[in-house]
Amino acid sequence: MEWTDDAIVLSSRHYGEASLIVQVLTPENGRHAGLVRGGMSRKQRPVFQPGNSVRATWRGRLSEHLGVLSAELETSRAGHWFDDAARLAGISAACAVGELALPERAPAPTVYQGLLALLNALDRDDWGEAYVAWEVGILSELGFGLDLQRCAATGRRDQLAWVSPKSGRAVSLSAGQKYADRLLRLPSFMNGNGEFGIAASSWDEISDGLTLTGYFLERHVFNDQNRPVPGARERFAEIVRNLRARS
Repeated sequence: MEWTDDAIVLSSRHYGEASLIVQVLTPENGRHAGLVRGGMSRKQRPVFQPGNSVRATWRGRLSEHLGVLSAELETSRAGHWFDDAARLAGISAACAVGELALPERAPAPTVYQGLLALLNALDRDDWGEAYVAWEVGILSELGFGLDLQRCAATGRRDQLAWVSPKSGRAVSLSAGQKYADRLLRLPSFMNGNGEFGIAASSWDEISDGLTLTGYFLERHVFNDQNRPVPGARERFAEIVRNLRARS
């Protein structure tokens, strides 16, 4: 068995003295693991950093085997943002969520493109919105899509300000005012058409977006797997909260 596919590195872990177990996300072969022989070498180790884009080849005697993975580096990202704690934490968080939330070896072209869009947005000011969009896409792919296009109570498409934690549906400002303490804030960059704005938002709104997606990821994805929210994702949310407090 053998395949070659575009891939984004999600994680790499030591195996034995000189090898790595690497998880990648590919469009056609989904989240896939493989053994990288000699992956700890000075030449190979930089290739398998989370967030890097590679051209990966996997070989195994049977499809269910771990198999052997090799890759050629196409785009290096983590090293580029080494001095930017927020972006570096965002890369780690996105890769950790992808690794733990997605089923193994199921084709995932939409999710792959979503993660690639986030990674390519890191050099823009609106990368925080791109991160929230990535998690919204994960939820949708796993069958827990949010309905943010109209108010669940009135059907209105304007002045959407909240999201019901029970249904995942938007609620307008007027309909939700008296229940505000029980609802999740809907950032303004997630507009009434369920699309994401282009302009960069405040850290307040990015933090609200992470709280929103984090709630549904924990409830519908990680709790169902009897797993906690990935530590990398928690650290990223904390960094954003701190940036919010300083702004």
